[in-house]
Amino acid sequence: MIPHRIFLVGFMCSGKSTVGKVLAQKLSYSFVDLDEEIEKREGKSIEEIFSNHGEEHFRRLEFEVLEEFLKKERVVVSTGGGLGANKEAMERMRYSGLVIWLEIDFETFLERCSSSEGRPLLKKGLDYIKELMEKRKKVYSMAHIRVDGKERAEDIADRILESMGLP
Repeated sequence: MIPHRIFLVGFMCSGKSTVGKVLAQKLSYSFVDLDEEIEKREGKSIEEIFSNHGEEHFRRLEFEVLEEFLKKERVVVSTGGGLGANKEAMERMRYSGLVIWLEIDFETFLERCSSSEGRPLLKKGLDYIKELMEKRKKVYSMAHIRVDGKERAEDIADRILESMGLP
């Protein structure tokens, strides 16, 4: 049976949005990127939200928006890296749908994310990021399925479909 809701979790630059779009298309589901949804609703970039209101405010917004999508049908949801590392959010997602962790190593993160703009946590330095990545893995590992996020988005989506018993 195909789950009504699929949540993609993982660290920054793990490919959640890219894979999510491909997966949603293959399933004929709608796709939502929670970070983009928050930016649209707030009329500000995530970087602006962080600098004007702080990380705690942003995390609260993330959880509020997630709550709406816990009830939607036929949707693939790309979460922000911090939301998937929130134990309460993870438990809510696990209860409401299928949670998939796109796991990447630190080197892959650096390759993909080194030139990324608009990621407030990148300003805290590589040691902080590496420590954060390790810490978040504890909650990410609660996902139903873990896939290697280093592959091409199309291949990852196919692997996810296979793990659900779909061709």
